[in-house]
Amino acid sequence: MSQKKIITVFGATGAQGGGLARAILNDPNSEFAVRAVTRDPESDKAKELVAMGAEVVKADVDDPESVRKALEGAYGAYFVTFFWAHFSPEKEMAEAKIYADAAKEAGLKHVIWSTLEDVRKYVPLDDDSMPTLRGKYKVPHFDAKGESDQYFIDAGVPVTFMLASWYFDNLIYFGAGPKRGEDGKFSITFAMGDKKMAGIAAADIGKCAYGIFKKGEETIGKRIGVAGDQVTCAEMAKTLTKYLEEEVTYNEVTPEQYRGFGFPGADDLGNMFQFYRDFDEVCNSVRDVNYSRELNPELQSFEMWLEENGKRIPLE
Repeated sequence: MSQKKIITVFGATGAQGGGLARAILNDPNSEFAVRAVTRDPESDKAKELVAMGAEVVKADVDDPESVRKALEGAYGAYFVTFFWAHFSPEKEMAEAKIYADAAKEAGLKHVIWSTLEDVRKYVPLDDDSMPTLRGKYKVPHFDAKGESDQYFIDAGVPVTFMLASWYFDNLIYFGAGPKRGEDGKFSITFAMGDKKMAGIAAADIGKCAYGIFKKGEETIGKRIGVAGDQVTCAEMAKTLTKYLEEEVTYNEVTPEQYRGFGFPGADDLGNMFQFYRDFDEVCNSVRDVNYSRELNPELQSFEMWLEENGKRIPLE
């Protein structure tokens, strides 16, 4: 049996990395093996990956030495950061730098960096049509990733920049699902106007990443956005109505109103929706549904995702 090429997967117990690890492990003919990185090898998710055939190693993205060790002898790596665990763009950038330096040192042949746009390239800091946050960001959880692209370029790492879309799963986990108003009717609340937003099933991100690794060299140096669908919020509400067999309307708010909702990160997300809305052509042209399906033939549209996951949406 020929030796399989090791892909070191960071965030292997999370949505993106877990999807990639499973995509490789579920393919009996894969040319790749999985080295799953986690801070807790004793977790149920880590043990599940071991049972599927992964090598599980302990490492922490804030510890450069543990990152270097996790990459030893690997062919490639999937790098992802966890903004919502700490809300710090600076921490995210420091972690990206650790990744890039370690990848260079390990001589990796192919790296996928899970990134997003640096919104400041489209809305400069002195443009007050969108508030500047923390003194130097427009959309902190986008900008830090986008700015960090340069670390990989400067290090000369063979990298594919992969941009995810809005997770359909946010309807389950992030409180974005239908809420019942005082009138007794369901609505979903977004600041997208009538523009289409690219969305994806969280599990499909990893499957698309696997498709990128399989394509190999032809994807190096490219920016590849992945999406399962591009729908307006009104269309989303219509699909939810059909699924729930109860009317769901789209409660359109302005980005200003969204920023004022007061939950942690509301200002960041209000700015994100403003970017998605005002630069819809930029965002949607990068996030190509047809190419995503080429990478991942099992790609789910919003309707397909809802059929499979709708029961998990908490209805309030």
